Amino acid sequence: MGNMGLRLSQPEFDTVIVRFGGEIGIKAEWTRKLYERRLMANIKAVMKENAISYSRFVRRFGRLYIKTSQAETAAEKLKKVFGVSSLSPSLETTSNLNDILSTSIDLAASGFKTEKSFSVRCHRIGEHPYTSQDVCRQVGQSLQTQLRNLKLRVDLTHPDQTLHIEVRDDKGYLYTSIAKGTDGLPLGTQQKLVNLLKGDIQSAVACWLTMKRGCPPILVHFENDGSTKEQGVKNAVETAKRLMAWSTGFPRSLYLIKKDQRFHKLAQKHSLELSYLMHKRLMLQIAQSIARMKNAEGIVTGDTIKEPSKHTIHTFRLQDNIVKGYPVYRPLVGMDTPEIQEIAQATGLKTAIRELKKKTVKKEQPKSWIELEEIQRIEKEMNTARMVEDALESLKVLKIYLAN
Repeated sequence: MGNMGLRLSQPEFDTVIVRFGGEIGIKAEWTRKLYERRLMANIKAVMKENAISYSRFVRRFGRLYIKTSQAETAAEKLKKVFGVSSLSPSLETTSNLNDILSTSIDLAASGFKTEKSFSVRCHRIGEHPYTSQDVCRQVGQSLQTQLRNLKLRVDLTHPDQTLHIEVRDDKGYLYTSIAKGTDGLPLGTQQKLVNLLKGDIQSAVACWLTMKRGCPPILVHFENDGSTKEQGVKNAVETAKRLMAWSTGFPRSLYLIKKDQRFHKLAQKHSLELSYLMHKRLMLQIAQSIARMKNAEGIVTGDTIKEPSKHTIHTFRLQDNIVKGYPVYRPLVGMDTPEIQEIAQATGLKTAIRELKKKTVKKEQPKSWIELEEIQRIEKEMNTARMVEDALESLKVLKIYLAN
Protein backbone atom coordinates (compact mmCIF):
# COMPACT_ATOMS: atom_id res chain seq x y z
CA MET A 1 0.00 0.00 0.00
CA GLY A 2 1.67 3.24 -1.11
CA ASN A 3 1.68 6.70 0.40
CA MET A 4 -1.79 8.26 0.34
CA GLY A 5 -1.72 11.78 -1.00
CA LEU A 6 -5.48 12.28 -0.78
CA ARG A 7 -7.82 12.31 2.22
CA LEU A 8 -10.46 9.61 2.13
CA SER A 9 -14.11 10.26 2.78
CA GLN A 10 -15.24 9.50 6.33
CA PRO A 11 -16.06 5.79 6.67
CA GLU A 12 -19.62 5.17 7.82
CA PHE A 13 -19.62 3.93 11.40
CA ASP A 14 -21.72 0.78 11.61
CA THR A 15 -21.71 -0.04 15.33
CA VAL A 16 -22.30 1.74 18.63
CA ILE A 17 -20.31 0.45 21.58
CA VAL A 18 -22.36 0.99 24.74
CA ARG A 19 -20.43 0.60 27.98
CA PHE A 20 -22.51 -0.23 31.04
CA GLY A 21 -22.22 1.80 34.23
CA GLY A 22 -19.73 0.47 36.75
CA GLU A 23 -22.40 -0.21 39.38
CA ILE A 24 -24.08 -2.74 37.11
CA GLY A 25 -20.93 -4.82 36.74
CA ILE A 26 -20.40 -5.28 40.48
CA LYS A 27 -23.89 -6.65 41.13
CA ALA A 28 -24.49 -10.34 41.80
CA GLU A 29 -24.99 -12.31 38.58
CA TRP A 30 -28.78 -12.57 38.81
CA THR A 31 -29.17 -8.85 39.62
CA ARG A 32 -26.66 -7.83 36.96
CA LYS A 33 -28.54 -9.73 34.25
CA LEU A 34 -31.82 -8.18 35.42
CA TYR A 35 -30.33 -4.68 35.25
CA GLU A 36 -28.78 -5.32 31.84
CA ARG A 37 -32.11 -6.52 30.44
CA ARG A 38 -33.81 -3.40 31.78
CA LEU A 39 -31.06 -1.24 30.27
CA MET A 40 -31.43 -2.92 26.87
CA ALA A 41 -35.19 -2.37 26.97
CA ASN A 42 -34.64 1.34 27.72
CA ILE A 43 -32.11 1.62 24.90
CA LYS A 44 -34.49 -0.02 22.44
CA ALA A 45 -37.23 2.42 23.50
CA VAL A 46 -34.94 5.37 22.68
CA MET A 47 -34.01 3.84 19.32
CA LYS A 48 -37.67 3.32 18.47
CA GLU A 49 -38.79 6.80 19.53
CA ASN A 50 -36.06 8.42 17.42
CA ALA A 51 -36.70 6.14 14.42
CA ILE A 52 -33.14 4.78 14.52
CA SER A 53 -33.02 1.42 12.78
CA TYR A 54 -30.69 -1.38 13.85
CA SER A 55 -30.08 -4.92 12.74
CA ARG A 56 -29.05 -6.54 16.02
CA PHE A 57 -27.90 -6.14 19.59
CA VAL A 58 -24.90 -8.12 20.79
CA ARG A 59 -24.55 -8.20 24.57
CA ARG A 60 -21.25 -9.04 26.21
CA PHE A 61 -20.04 -8.59 29.77
CA GLY A 62 -20.04 -4.84 30.43
CA ARG A 63 -20.80 -4.02 26.79
CA LEU A 64 -23.56 -3.78 24.26
CA TYR A 65 -22.76 -3.63 20.54
CA ILE A 66 -25.55 -2.13 18.42
CA LYS A 67 -25.36 -2.72 14.68
CA THR A 68 -26.82 0.36 13.00
CA SER A 69 -26.16 2.59 10.00
CA GLN A 70 -27.00 5.60 12.21
CA ALA A 71 -24.29 5.00 14.78
CA GLU A 72 -23.42 8.64 15.46
CA THR A 73 -27.06 9.68 15.87
CA ALA A 74 -27.73 6.70 18.12
CA ALA A 75 -24.72 7.46 20.33
CA GLU A 76 -25.91 11.04 20.79
CA LYS A 77 -29.46 10.03 21.74
CA LEU A 78 -28.34 7.25 24.10
CA LYS A 79 -26.38 9.67 26.29
CA LYS A 80 -29.63 10.25 28.20
CA VAL A 81 -30.11 6.61 29.13
CA PHE A 82 -29.37 6.02 32.80
CA GLY A 83 -26.97 3.13 33.33
CA VAL A 84 -24.78 3.96 30.31
CA SER A 85 -21.21 4.88 31.21
CA SER A 86 -19.97 5.89 27.75
CA LEU A 87 -20.56 5.35 24.03
CA SER A 88 -18.49 5.20 20.85
CA PRO A 89 -19.58 5.11 17.21
CA SER A 90 -17.23 2.53 15.70
CA LEU A 91 -16.28 0.48 12.66
CA GLU A 92 -16.58 -3.27 12.98
CA THR A 93 -14.04 -5.57 11.38
CA THR A 94 -12.65 -9.02 12.12
CA SER A 95 -9.98 -9.79 14.69
CA ASN A 96 -7.54 -10.58 11.87
CA LEU A 97 -4.61 -8.21 12.28
CA ASN A 98 -4.50 -7.38 8.56
CA ASP A 99 -8.16 -6.34 8.66
CA ILE A 100 -7.49 -4.21 11.73
CA LEU A 101 -4.54 -2.53 9.98
CA SER A 102 -6.56 -1.78 6.84
CA THR A 103 -9.54 -0.38 8.77
CA SER A 104 -7.22 1.69 10.98
CA ILE A 105 -5.73 3.41 7.95
CA ASP A 106 -9.16 4.16 6.48
CA LEU A 107 -10.40 5.66 9.74
CA ALA A 108 -7.27 7.70 10.49
CA ALA A 109 -6.94 8.94 6.90
CA SER A 110 -10.39 10.51 7.06
CA GLY A 111 -10.56 11.49 10.71
CA PHE A 112 -7.09 12.47 11.91
CA LYS A 113 -5.95 16.10 11.70
CA THR A 114 -2.68 16.95 9.99
CA GLU A 115 0.51 17.76 11.86
CA LYS A 116 -0.92 16.56 15.17
CA SER A 117 0.27 13.94 17.62
CA PHE A 118 -1.52 10.62 17.97
CA SER A 119 -1.55 7.39 19.90
CA VAL A 120 -3.08 3.95 19.47
CA ARG A 121 -4.84 2.20 22.35
CA CYS A 122 -5.88 -1.45 22.22
CA HIS A 123 -8.20 -3.35 24.55
CA ARG A 124 -8.35 -7.07 23.85
CA ILE A 125 -10.49 -9.93 25.20
CA GLY A 126 -10.08 -13.53 24.05
CA GLU A 127 -7.34 -15.68 22.54
CA HIS A 128 -5.40 -14.15 19.65
CA PRO A 129 -2.01 -14.77 17.96
CA TYR A 130 -0.87 -11.28 19.00
CA THR A 131 -0.78 -9.07 22.08
CA SER A 132 -2.36 -5.66 22.61
CA GLN A 133 1.13 -4.16 22.39
CA ASP A 134 1.62 -5.85 19.01
CA VAL A 135 -1.57 -4.22 17.71
CA CYS A 136 -0.60 -0.76 18.97
CA ARG A 137 2.91 -1.00 17.55
CA GLN A 138 1.96 -2.30 14.11
CA VAL A 139 -0.99 0.04 13.67
CA GLY A 140 1.11 3.02 14.76
CA GLN A 141 3.86 2.14 12.31
CA SER A 142 1.37 1.66 9.48
CA LEU A 143 -0.26 5.03 10.10
CA GLN A 144 3.05 6.83 9.98
CA THR A 145 4.16 4.93 6.87
CA GLN A 146 0.94 5.01 4.87
CA LEU A 147 -0.21 8.47 5.91
CA ARG A 148 2.98 10.46 5.51
CA ASN A 149 1.03 13.37 4.07
CA LEU A 150 -0.62 13.90 7.47
CA LYS A 151 2.79 14.42 9.15
CA LEU A 152 1.67 12.56 12.26
CA ARG A 153 3.90 12.17 15.28
CA VAL A 154 3.56 9.69 18.13
CA ASP A 155 2.78 10.91 21.64
CA LEU A 156 1.73 8.20 24.08
CA THR A 157 1.28 10.56 27.03
CA HIS A 158 -0.71 13.57 25.80
CA PRO A 159 -1.82 12.83 22.22
CA ASP A 160 -3.97 15.26 20.26
CA GLN A 161 -5.96 12.35 18.82
CA THR A 162 -6.29 8.67 19.61
CA LEU A 163 -7.27 5.62 17.62
CA HIS A 164 -8.96 3.10 19.88
CA ILE A 165 -9.11 -0.59 18.97
CA GLU A 166 -11.27 -3.04 20.86
CA VAL A 167 -10.73 -6.69 19.98
CA ARG A 168 -13.25 -9.13 21.39
CA ASP A 169 -12.98 -12.76 20.30
CA ASP A 170 -13.41 -12.81 16.49
CA LYS A 171 -14.44 -9.15 16.12
CA GLY A 172 -12.55 -5.87 16.09
CA TYR A 173 -14.04 -2.41 16.71
CA LEU A 174 -12.25 0.83 15.86
CA TYR A 175 -13.23 4.31 17.01
CA THR A 176 -11.78 7.76 17.68
CA SER A 177 -14.25 9.25 20.18
CA ILE A 178 -15.71 8.34 23.56
CA ALA A 179 -18.88 10.17 24.59
CA LYS A 180 -19.61 10.28 28.30
CA GLY A 181 -22.91 8.76 29.37
CA THR A 182 -25.00 9.46 32.46
CA ASP A 183 -24.08 6.40 34.57
CA GLY A 184 -26.43 5.60 37.44
CA LEU A 185 -28.88 2.69 37.49
CA PRO A 186 -31.22 1.82 34.59
CA LEU A 187 -34.57 3.54 35.00
CA GLY A 188 -37.13 1.00 36.18
CA THR A 189 -34.75 -1.10 38.29
CA GLN A 190 -36.16 0.64 41.39
CA GLN A 191 -39.70 1.49 42.44
CA LYS A 192 -41.67 4.58 41.41
CA LEU A 193 -41.54 7.78 43.47
CA VAL A 194 -43.96 10.70 43.65
CA ASN A 195 -42.04 13.91 42.84
CA LEU A 196 -43.37 17.29 43.97
CA LEU A 197 -42.54 19.47 40.97
CA LYS A 198 -42.79 23.15 41.91
CA GLY A 199 -41.54 24.45 38.58
CA ASP A 200 -38.24 25.52 40.11
CA ILE A 201 -34.69 24.25 39.66
CA GLN A 202 -34.49 22.55 43.05
CA SER A 203 -37.47 20.22 42.60
CA ALA A 204 -36.44 19.44 39.02
CA VAL A 205 -32.90 18.45 40.01
CA ALA A 206 -34.20 16.40 42.97
CA CYS A 207 -36.41 14.44 40.58
CA TRP A 208 -33.55 13.90 38.10
CA LEU A 209 -31.27 12.57 40.83
CA THR A 210 -33.80 9.94 41.92
CA MET A 211 -34.32 8.98 38.27
CA LYS A 212 -30.57 8.45 38.03
CA ARG A 213 -30.93 5.91 40.84
CA GLY A 214 -33.45 3.93 38.78
CA CYS A 215 -36.75 5.36 40.10
CA PRO A 216 -39.43 6.22 37.50
CA PRO A 217 -41.07 9.56 38.42
CA ILE A 218 -44.69 10.43 39.08
CA LEU A 219 -44.77 14.20 38.67
CA VAL A 220 -47.18 16.23 40.83
CA HIS A 221 -47.57 20.00 40.62
CA PHE A 222 -49.62 22.18 42.99
CA GLU A 223 -50.96 25.18 41.13
CA ASN A 224 -49.91 28.61 42.42
CA ASP A 225 -52.36 31.32 43.34
CA GLY A 226 -53.14 34.55 41.50
CA SER A 227 -50.91 36.01 38.81
CA THR A 228 -48.21 33.34 39.14
CA LYS A 229 -50.56 30.44 38.49
CA GLU A 230 -50.27 30.41 34.69
CA GLN A 231 -46.48 30.82 34.64
CA GLY A 232 -46.10 28.21 37.38
CA VAL A 233 -47.99 25.64 35.33
CA LYS A 234 -45.99 26.54 32.21
CA ASN A 235 -42.77 26.04 34.16
CA ALA A 236 -43.97 22.70 35.46
CA VAL A 237 -45.04 21.48 32.01
CA GLU A 238 -41.79 22.57 30.37
CA THR A 239 -39.72 21.05 33.16
CA ALA A 240 -41.74 17.84 32.91
CA LYS A 241 -40.89 17.69 29.21
CA ARG A 242 -37.17 18.04 29.97
CA LEU A 243 -37.36 15.35 32.64
CA MET A 244 -39.38 13.01 30.44
CA ALA A 245 -36.66 13.21 27.78
CA TRP A 246 -34.65 11.12 30.25
CA SER A 247 -37.41 8.52 30.72
CA THR A 248 -38.24 7.23 27.25
CA GLY A 249 -40.38 4.12 27.47
CA PHE A 250 -42.12 5.17 30.69
CA PRO A 251 -45.45 6.99 31.22
CA ARG A 252 -45.28 10.74 30.56
CA SER A 253 -47.84 12.59 32.64
CA LEU A 254 -48.07 15.57 34.97
CA TYR A 255 -50.61 15.55 37.81
CA LEU A 256 -52.08 18.99 38.57
CA ILE A 257 -53.64 19.74 41.96
CA LYS A 258 -55.62 22.87 42.82
CA LYS A 259 -54.76 24.54 46.10
CA ASP A 260 -57.62 24.79 48.58
CA GLN A 261 -58.64 28.44 49.05
CA ARG A 262 -60.22 27.60 52.41
CA PHE A 263 -56.82 26.58 53.69
CA HIS A 264 -55.25 29.94 52.83
CA LYS A 265 -58.04 31.89 54.50
CA LEU A 266 -57.80 29.86 57.68
CA ALA A 267 -53.99 29.82 57.66
CA GLN A 268 -53.84 33.63 57.61
CA LYS A 269 -54.79 33.58 61.28
CA HIS A 270 -51.39 32.11 62.11
CA SER A 271 -47.74 33.07 61.71
CA LEU A 272 -46.08 32.78 58.30
CA GLU A 273 -43.84 29.99 59.52
CA LEU A 274 -46.69 27.97 60.98
CA SER A 275 -48.81 28.50 57.85
CA TYR A 276 -45.94 27.31 55.69
CA LEU A 277 -45.50 24.16 57.78
CA MET A 278 -49.18 23.29 57.60
CA HIS A 279 -49.19 23.93 53.86
CA LYS A 280 -46.27 21.55 53.36
CA ARG A 281 -47.97 18.92 55.49
CA LEU A 282 -51.14 19.24 53.41
CA MET A 283 -49.14 18.78 50.20
CA LEU A 284 -47.41 15.70 51.61
CA GLN A 285 -50.76 14.20 52.63
CA ILE A 286 -52.04 14.62 49.08
CA ALA A 287 -48.80 13.21 47.66
CA GLN A 288 -49.15 10.23 49.98
CA SER A 289 -52.61 9.50 48.58
CA ILE A 290 -51.25 9.66 45.03
CA ALA A 291 -48.42 7.32 46.04
CA ARG A 292 -51.02 4.79 47.20
CA MET A 293 -53.00 5.19 43.96
CA LYS A 294 -49.94 4.69 41.75
CA ASN A 295 -48.15 2.04 43.85
CA ALA A 296 -45.20 4.32 44.49
CA GLU A 297 -42.75 3.79 47.34
CA GLY A 298 -42.05 7.30 48.53
CA ILE A 299 -42.19 11.07 47.99
CA VAL A 300 -39.44 13.37 46.69
CA THR A 301 -39.10 17.11 47.35
CA GLY A 302 -36.50 19.69 46.36
CA ASP A 303 -36.03 20.96 49.92
CA THR A 304 -32.61 22.14 51.04
CA ILE A 305 -31.30 23.24 54.42
CA LYS A 306 -31.20 27.04 54.58
CA GLU A 307 -32.50 30.04 56.41
CA PRO A 308 -35.12 31.14 57.30
CA SER A 309 -36.02 28.58 59.90
CA LYS A 310 -38.76 26.96 57.80
CA HIS A 311 -35.98 25.05 55.98
CA THR A 312 -34.35 23.20 58.87
CA ILE A 313 -34.04 19.60 59.98
CA HIS A 314 -36.58 20.31 62.72
CA THR A 315 -39.20 21.63 60.30
CA PHE A 316 -38.54 18.70 57.96
CA ARG A 317 -39.39 16.36 60.83
CA LEU A 318 -42.59 18.25 61.54
CA GLN A 319 -43.55 18.04 57.85
CA ASP A 320 -42.80 14.35 57.49
CA ASN A 321 -44.74 13.34 60.59
CA ILE A 322 -48.00 13.64 58.65
CA VAL A 323 -46.96 10.94 56.16
CA LYS A 324 -47.72 7.44 57.37
CA GLY A 325 -45.86 4.56 55.77
CA TYR A 326 -44.06 6.50 53.01
CA PRO A 327 -40.57 7.98 53.30
CA VAL A 328 -39.94 11.54 52.16
CA TYR A 329 -36.68 11.88 50.23
CA ARG A 330 -34.69 15.11 49.93
CA PRO A 331 -31.79 14.42 47.54
CA LEU A 332 -30.54 18.02 47.72
CA VAL A 333 -30.19 18.23 51.48
CA GLY A 334 -26.39 17.92 51.29
CA MET A 335 -25.90 20.32 48.38
CA ASP A 336 -25.42 24.04 48.10
CA THR A 337 -26.88 26.30 45.40
CA PRO A 338 -23.88 26.23 42.98
CA GLU A 339 -23.90 22.41 42.98
CA ILE A 340 -27.62 22.31 42.22
CA GLN A 341 -27.22 24.92 39.47
CA GLU A 342 -24.40 22.92 37.91
CA ILE A 343 -26.55 19.79 37.63
CA ALA A 344 -29.47 21.80 36.26
CA GLN A 345 -27.23 23.32 33.61
CA ALA A 346 -25.64 20.01 32.61
CA THR A 347 -28.99 18.20 32.29
CA GLY A 348 -30.82 20.94 30.39
CA LEU A 349 -33.27 21.55 33.24
CA LYS A 350 -32.22 25.11 33.98
CA THR A 351 -33.25 26.44 30.57
CA ALA A 352 -36.77 25.10 31.09
CA ILE A 353 -37.51 27.31 34.08
CA ARG A 354 -38.50 30.98 34.14
CA GLU A 355 -38.22 32.65 37.50
CA LEU A 356 -41.55 33.58 39.02
CA LYS A 357 -42.11 37.06 40.38
CA LYS A 358 -41.68 37.04 44.12
CA LYS A 359 -44.69 38.00 46.16
CA THR A 360 -44.19 40.89 48.53
CA VAL A 361 -44.98 39.71 52.01
CA LYS A 362 -44.75 41.35 55.38
CA LYS A 363 -41.55 40.36 57.11
CA GLU A 364 -42.09 38.58 60.35
CA GLN A 365 -39.67 37.40 63.00
CA PRO A 366 -39.73 33.61 62.67
CA LYS A 367 -40.95 31.62 65.59
CA SER A 368 -38.02 29.93 67.30
CA TRP A 369 -39.74 26.59 67.86
CA ILE A 370 -43.01 24.98 66.82
CA GLU A 371 -44.40 21.97 68.60
CA LEU A 372 -46.06 19.11 66.72
CA GLU A 373 -49.04 19.11 69.06
CA GLU A 374 -49.82 22.72 68.16
CA ILE A 375 -49.85 21.92 64.43
CA GLN A 376 -52.05 18.85 64.91
CA ARG A 377 -54.55 20.81 66.98
CA ILE A 378 -54.88 23.52 64.32
CA GLU A 379 -55.17 20.97 61.50
CA LYS A 380 -58.00 19.23 63.31
CA GLU A 381 -59.84 22.52 63.63
CA MET A 382 -59.30 23.26 59.93
CA ASN A 383 -60.38 19.72 58.90
CA THR A 384 -57.40 19.24 56.58
CA ALA A 385 -58.45 15.63 56.02
CA ARG A 386 -61.46 16.92 54.06
CA MET A 387 -59.19 19.30 52.16
CA VAL A 388 -57.10 16.35 51.02
CA GLU A 389 -60.20 14.59 49.70
CA ASP A 390 -61.32 17.70 47.82
CA ALA A 391 -57.84 18.19 46.35
CA LEU A 392 -57.80 14.65 44.99
CA GLU A 393 -61.18 15.24 43.37
CA SER A 394 -59.68 18.27 41.56
CA LEU A 395 -56.75 16.24 40.22
CA LYS A 396 -56.09 16.64 36.49
CA VAL A 397 -53.69 14.53 34.44
CA LEU A 398 -51.80 16.21 31.60
CA LYS A 399 -50.14 14.05 28.99
CA ILE A 400 -46.63 15.26 28.21
CA TYR A 401 -45.66 15.28 24.54
CA LEU A 402 -42.07 15.87 23.52
CA ALA A 403 -41.16 17.91 20.47
CA ASN A 404 -39.69 15.85 17.63
